[in-house]
Amino acid sequence: MNIILLGPPGAGKGTQALRLVQERGMVQLSTGDMLREARTSGSEMGKKVAAVMDAGQLVTDEIVIGLIEEKIQAGNAAGFIFDGFPRTLGQADALNELLSRNDVQLDAVVQLEVDDETLVKRIVNRAAEAAAAGKPVRADDNEESVKIRLMEYYKKTSPLIGYYYARGELRTVDGLQDVERVASDVAKALG
Repeated sequence: MNIILLGPPGAGKGTQALRLVQERGMVQLSTGDMLREARTSGSEMGKKVAAVMDAGQLVTDEIVIGLIEEKIQAGNAAGFIFDGFPRTLGQADALNELLSRNDVQLDAVVQLEVDDETLVKRIVNRAAEAAAAGKPVRADDNEESVKIRLMEYYKKTSPLIGYYYARGELRTVDGLQDVERVASDVAKALG
C-alpha cells in the first residue's frame, strides 16, 4: 500500500507515519530525511544535493523526484508513505508520472484535519515540553513562525486536498483526537 499523509505542520503526520512503519513495515519517504541522507551518501545525486544545499538554494523538484524514484525502485513490499511530498500541484503531477513510470499505484491520501488555533498551541506546547526536558527545540516552533508555516501550507499545499478529492483518493481523519484514536481512524481509512 502506498499513501500520502497530508496536513499542516504539527498535525501529527510524523507520529502517524512512524506507527505505520512499525505496525505495517511501510517505508516512510520523508523528503527532509532523504535530502540529508543523499547529501552525505557520496552518490551522484548526493553530490547534486550537497552542491545546491551548500549554495543555500532550494533543492529542485526534479532532484526530489529523482531521490523518490531511487527509493521506489529499491522496492518495499509493504509500501511507501509519502511524508512532506508532494507540497504543490506541480509536485503532485510529477509524483503521478513517477508512479506511473514505475508501475506503482497510489492507494490513498490521508488528510489529518486540525484547526489552526489548536495547531499553534500544540506546536508551542511541544517546544516548551522539549525545552523543559532538556531536548532540542526547533527554532521555528514558536507562535509567529508557526503562523508563517501555516500560511505557506495554505498557499501551496492545501490545494492538494481538492486535487486528491477529485481523483477519489482523499480520506479525512480528525487529527485533534488522541494519538491512538487518530491511528485507529487512519487504519480504517486505509482499509
